[in-house]
Amino acid sequence: MSLANLITQYAVQYGFRIMGAILVIIAALFVANSVGRLFERWLNKQDLEPPLRLLLLRLLKALLVILGVLIALDQLGVQIAPLVAGLGVAGLGVGLALQGVLSNVVAGLSIIFTKPYRVGEHISLLGVHGDVAKIDIFTTTLLHPDHSRIVIPNRKVVGEILHNFGTIRQLDLSIGVSYQTDIETTLRVLRELVAGHPQVLEDPAPIIGIAAFADSSITLSIRPWVPVASVGSAHIELNQAIIQRLRADGVDIPFPQREVRLLKPS
Repeated sequence: MSLANLITQYAVQYGFRIMGAILVIIAALFVANSVGRLFERWLNKQDLEPPLRLLLLRLLKALLVILGVLIALDQLGVQIAPLVAGLGVAGLGVGLALQGVLSNVVAGLSIIFTKPYRVGEHISLLGVHGDVAKIDIFTTTLLHPDHSRIVIPNRKVVGEILHNFGTIRQLDLSIGVSYQTDIETTLRVLRELVAGHPQVLEDPAPIIGIAAFADSSITLSIRPWVPVASVGSAHIELNQAIIQRLRADGVDIPFPQREVRLLKPS
């Protein structure tokens, strides 16, 4: 039998099967994209984290494509049951080899569903802190106040003590004034000054009052709330505004002093 006859024979025997398999795969890709767009619109209306939306969308598309490939293989006469069993054994081997990666995935899903923190919140854990910039399936990325990025594997997050500051933080400012100071007037001035700062929040209200009685001064505490993104700038600006205003009002800001007496020997 000549080569041309052999090609013709195989083309007649398997040609329609191959064409049918190709059409099934094309249809599966089209259905996956169409259903994916509808599913994405529905997900956007739900209160879900962006990484979870992306994961669910990818899983749906992957399942539809895999289903199309299995149907195409069946069209070609391939036995699907042994193939599925082989894929299961291979998946088990890959899972054992990638235990660390899979633990990150499981931890990432736990974080996304339980929502111990969200993007934009300030958190502290494992000795580091920063604003949550991104939550992926494998890692959580924090933006440090010095604008460096901290990437934490998700398996390190689950089970650890986590301090979530949310989207606002309370500043802890203090200044010492003389015991001769009119405290009521000074506190009123500080409240007005703090309330006038553009980054200070009205709710929760700032806490301003006497914190301690030191040796040479009365310590006043100024604790306003500001957005996380404004912590650094608000801290500096308020400190400068407070010292300038108190000096302008003639408020005495003492410093520790010691009186030394020399006694003549008797």
